Amino acid sequence: MSYFEKVYEIVKKIPAGKVATYGQIARLLGTPERAKIVGWALHKNPYYGEVPCHRVVNRNGEISSGFAFGGPFEQKKMLEKEGIIFDENGKINLNKYLWNPYEFQE
Repeated sequence: MSYFEKVYEIVKKIPAGKVATYGQIARLLGTPERAKIVGWALHKNPYYGEVPCHRVVNRNGEISSGFAFGGPFEQKKMLEKEGIIFDENGKINLNKYLWNPYEFQE
């Protein structure tokens, strides 16, 4: 399985209403130095609708300026539809919304 495919498999597990960071995904893959490669994989995501790449944000809780599927406003809209709230600076509170992959999910 390619690195990109491994990224997609992890991102598929992020539940609605939660986000992960590029670095978090890279660390889960055992390659903490490859956060930018995770971003590139998500930009190239061929599985729109299957891999919820809109749920991945940067380490500051900010959405991507280059979101591939309709631009950053679309990413924000998708996250808000899932109940994620942005602060007045356009950031997500990672203490509240960061996905814990080790927490039991139903």
